[in-house]
Amino acid sequence: MKSVIAKLPAHLLVSILLIFSLFSCKKNPYEIGIDLLPPSDTLNVNSTDTCTVTAYSMNQDSIRTDEMTTILLGSIMDPVFGKTTASFYSQVLLSAEGVDFGNNPVLDSVVLLLFYSSCYGDTSTLQNIKVYEISEALRLDTSYYSNRRAEVFPTLLADKNFLPRPSDSVRIGGKKLAPHLRINLNKFTNYLGNKILEAPASVLENNENFIDYLKGLYLEASPVSNKGALVQFNVAGGESKLVVYYHDGTDPTKDSLNYPLPINESCARFNNIDHDGYLDANQDLKRQILNKDTAQGAQKLFLQGLGGVKIKLRFPFMKNFGKDDVVAVNDALLMLTNVEIDTVLSPPPQLTMIRQDSAGNIGFLIDEGEGSGYFGGTYNATTKTYYFRLTQHIQRVIQNFYKTNFDLYLLVNDPRKNVVNPRRIILNGTSPSIPGGLESRFRLKLNYTRLR
Repeated sequence: MKSVIAKLPAHLLVSILLIFSLFSCKKNPYEIGIDLLPPSDTLNVNSTDTCTVTAYSMNQDSIRTDEMTTILLGSIMDPVFGKTTASFYSQVLLSAEGVDFGNNPVLDSVVLLLFYSSCYGDTSTLQNIKVYEISEALRLDTSYYSNRRAEVFPTLLADKNFLPRPSDSVRIGGKKLAPHLRINLNKFTNYLGNKILEAPASVLENNENFIDYLKGLYLEASPVSNKGALVQFNVAGGESKLVVYYHDGTDPTKDSLNYPLPINESCARFNNIDHDGYLDANQDLKRQILNKDTAQGAQKLFLQGLGGVKIKLRFPFMKNFGKDDVVAVNDALLMLTNVEIDTVLSPPPQLTMIRQDSAGNIGFLIDEGEGSGYFGGTYNATTKTYYFRLTQHIQRVIQNFYKTNFDLYLLVNDPRKNVVNPRRIILNGTSPSIPGGLESRFRLKLNYTRLR
């Protein structure tokens, strides 16, 4: 009987227990024979938060950054995680195919407009951006990762210093426009604007020919030495764009013209993210991810987005938990507590948990299928905590359900989504030497029933 029960899913075991309890309340105990069982065979409901959990932070592999709805630009010097710099590559497209600029178009200016989405960090720090033309073809059907770089031409098109202003509207020609960054690309040379205006008619016939002629732009952020911010700009909707302003050289009485080249969902584009080898990170972080001192995870744990830092965790003795008994897991909560409150570098609103085998194959936990309200991973700003409900997963581990070995990982970025999150967080470790550490440590809280 025990072997049959042991193979049942956790939720069925719990349901059986509830039905049994209700039935026994309504019937005479003698009718179901419970009085014939010795005391040791009655149901044992227990709770513990002392199950061994090992966890430590480590470098995350690069992540996909192509075709995101926002693009990142800028540099930040985090007092804990050190320096992170985000640059990007992107095509620009014809807004209308078969454009005709006339017989004698004369360039007035060419301006890149990037519309703000959000900022993470200190927007009072001056940022520097350099712009180049890409010399390597980008492909929309190709995956690009955060450690990838593309070839560019050496001609500097712009060298722009700016303060991020994500909330300040911009007034141009008497019109009030949404907050955006404007970069003049003909301050040093008229090369790019003239290349577009003087393009052969065949190049302007369609975007396939055009992106072969002008492969795109590279915006390179310069690393900051203090504070700084990572700025997200909108791509979805085509608000961000390159605009060529020109006039008819044969008739100066005509009004000035302009032609927009959007940066939108149809553009191949990707971010390059540079964490500078964590050389500027604090010593606690360096000991874990550079020196690979996994024991440091007992004190603090670190998480960072943008292919930065992840947490590896294990429950090394969980398979032995029900070795001598049949155990039904009623509830299993992994509890995580934020160490600090930083109003500038706020924590991720959502974390992701995955399982991954030695070959790098990624899977997701069965409990996630019950929905985010059940599974968790959402930050509670009041209690400074996250939780993940792993009830069904732990039941499977106890029952030796999994035939391949894997580890669990906590991430800021969900590998299933083309969204990059620049946020980071510091969590209490599995056994922190701080007052109240037992209550705020990284721990598994387990409620279970022993069936005799």
